[in-house]
Amino acid sequence: MPADRGLRAALRQPAVRAALVCLAIATALWADARWELATLRQDLARRLAEGDTAARDARAQARQAGEQLVAQQAKIAVLESRLAETQSQAVALEAMYQELSSSRDERLLAEVEQAVVIAMQQLQYSGNVEAALIALQGAEARLARSAQAQFLPARKLIARDIERLKGIPGANIGGLSLKIESVVAAVDGLPLAYEQRPAAVAAKPAARPAGKDFWGELGADLWREFRQLVRIERIDHGDPALLAPAQSYFLRENLKLRLLNARLALLQRDARVFREEIRQARQQLERYFDVRAKPVQAAQATLGTLAATDVSFDLPGLAETLAALRNLKLAHERRGGAR
Repeated sequence: MPADRGLRAALRQPAVRAALVCLAIATALWADARWELATLRQDLARRLAEGDTAARDARAQARQAGEQLVAQQAKIAVLESRLAETQSQAVALEAMYQELSSSRDERLLAEVEQAVVIAMQQLQYSGNVEAALIALQGAEARLARSAQAQFLPARKLIARDIERLKGIPGANIGGLSLKIESVVAAVDGLPLAYEQRPAAVAAKPAARPAGKDFWGELGADLWREFRQLVRIERIDHGDPALLAPAQSYFLRENLKLRLLNARLALLQRDARVFREEIRQARQQLERYFDVRAKPVQAAQATLGTLAATDVSFDLPGLAETLAALRNLKLAHERRGGAR
């Protein structure tokens, strides 16, 4: 066919062949470019899809994190409110503790001050060292139980006073006063010297002589009675003073007065007056009372013990300790008022 021949003749031409090769190459390049473009589109679409998925996941995670943040913030707000409440309760408890501690310390100081005042009164008014020691030891024990450093100076002063009182020999004024009172109470029952009677001698029953008659027995009885009319007795001291009943009463009252004066001198720690009154009382007992009677001997023994006792000791004062306690109490009250 002429068309086929013309096509073949044209194909034999180099230009046509070069054109066809170029066309083929261009077609191959176009096809490759299209394939690469399609591949790129698919990869881009895949990556866009993956990016959308990641974005959705990120948005979900962000939303979840936001919800968790809100929840955490709510919890933090609750914890902060509880912390504030706890802090306010702690402040209130601290204030209550301070108030209770302050009132307890004030009560303790008041009790210790009262004990020191009692000890001072016992020393000043009656000289009773034992009672003062008991009061001071009780005060020192109360301060020791508190175990607070602010009370240490007061404890040292009280301990010093206790040692000073323990070092006083024969300072039991209360016991000495009781001895004087015992003699005063016994004065009314002491027998006087002029009232003493000779000790009766028991008469031995006379054996009846055998064969004697009634008149012989009567004569023997009369002789025995006659012998009892006169007695001879030795007296080692002067004749006892004879006193009327009214004078006996005033004698006993005068003796009581001397003993009471001795007691007053004891409380005042006036050794000279004390010894003189005791000496006069002993002389009255020896002169006017029956020294053979056991009550008189007991009274003389008690007065002898009192006469040998030295009552001129000086009792320590507690003014320094009391002033220190009052200053401590005042400082504590000021600190409580400042709070």
